Amino acid sequence: MVESVEKAPLEDLMAAMDVVDTLRHQQGIAERELDGEGRRARLLERLREMYRGQGIEVPDRVLEEGIDALEQERFQYKPVPRSWRTKLAHIWVSRGRWGKPVGFLSVVGSLFYGVYFATDVLPERQLKSKLPEQVQTQLSSINALAKNPSVVEEATQSASRANSAIDAGEFDKAQAVLANMQSVKEQLSQSYEIRVVSDPERDSGFFRRPPNNPSGRNYYLVVEAVDANNQVVELTILNQENNRAARKKSWGLRVNEQTFYKVVADKKDDGIIQGNIVGKKAVGYLKPTFSIPTTGATITEW
Repeated sequence: MVESVEKAPLEDLMAAMDVVDTLRHQQGIAERELDGEGRRARLLERLREMYRGQGIEVPDRVLEEGIDALEQERFQYKPVPRSWRTKLAHIWVSRGRWGKPVGFLSVVGSLFYGVYFATDVLPERQLKSKLPEQVQTQLSSINALAKNPSVVEEATQSASRANSAIDAGEFDKAQAVLANMQSVKEQLSQSYEIRVVSDPERDSGFFRRPPNNPSGRNYYLVVEAVDANNQVVELTILNQENNRAARKKSWGLRVNEQTFYKVVADKKDDGIIQGNIVGKKAVGYLKPTFSIPTTGATITEW
């Protein structure tokens, strides 16, 4: 008995919904029969006939409840008004369609950004943080080594230019200035003697005719730098003829004619140049001092 009491309302509700559905499919009948007084009874009768024709007995109360529901639009679906909340809901519901492509693109984008960050952003940040310290280190070393105040002054100006370039984000320019400061520090740290090459198998000197003076002669001694361990030192030498620098272990040092022939005579005597030491470079100085007359001009090719 309890079961029939509990099921009846649900069965009546389902039947009423069926009546509404029938009326919606027969919308013309509903509009005609509900359009005026006394026509509700005719609609009720038509519904009885329709259900009887299908072999279904539907109580009048259920038919009337269905008519009431149609009039009150109780079983009619009304979409929720569009708003930002409904848009978000639609997007979330359709995530199965767009989720994988968007997720894939997100992963690819993350990978590209990771590579960009590791190869560009991070090195630049590290460079920016380390460059000022490196500039200061080179400046301190130069100040400690240099014996000439003008070298210290020039190094201070170079450090200022490098720091200004760092502040402006011009790291290439700052590194170029820093490289020049490192070169200056290395030159200041070096100590060596400059001697004329006296090897019997090698030329100890030569002369060249200037391009703009075919009748003239420029005299050069072939020299090399030797450190305290008697090891030949490779130096950066500027070629005065083309204004290009190159790393060389031997080069031509320009001298006057008298000095040139004096060395030639010394070598012819016994094949050995007795006074082959012609200059010295001390720590703290950029250039050597010479014990023979020379302009200091050099060439690297002959």
